Parts: sequence; C-alpha cells; structure tokens
Amino acid sequence: MNKAELVSAISKRADVPAATVDSVIAALGEEFVDALTRGEKIAVAGLLTLERSSRSARTGRNPQTGESIEIAASNTAKLTAGSNLKKAAAAVPVA
Repeated sequence: MNKAELVSAISKRADVPAATVDSVIAALGEEFVDALTRGEKIAVAGLLTLERSSRSARTGRNPQTGESIEIAASNTAKLTAGSNLKKAAAAVPVA
C-alpha cells in the first residue's frame, strides 16, 4: 500500500475528505521527524513504537573485494510493532 492508497482507504473508512487525511498524514510524518530529531520516543499503544537508536563505529568487509572498511557511528530510526500489528501478522497463514 502506498501513500495515495492509504489516504483513500482512511478517507473512506473515516468518511473524511481525502485532502484532510493527506494533510493529517503529512503532519504526522513531520511530527515523527521532529520527535526523533529531539531524541524523543513515540509510542502509539497497540500499534507501534518509534525511537532513535545509535550504532557504534565498527569494522566491516566489502563483499566484492573482502577488504576491511571502517563504518562510522550513526543514528537510525527503530520501529517496533505493537501488539495489534503482531496479532494481525500472526493471524495470516504461512505460505
């Protein structure tokens, strides 16, 4: 599902104009970015938890040449599925 499909589905489900849903999703995305920038954890009970995580510097290998390379320390976004998402995923038969 892409953003346009998500906007359309929420618009139909909530009986709200698509333009309103689109602006709410845009604002939600901006708030997620701002909160992560500030180092805050975002928790939506049952749905997801989003937080900034740190990766320390480490030595890696170039898979083509086998040469050792130094990988710098960095920050990343860590998303953890909430209980409702986990239950939904578990309910789908394994193919």
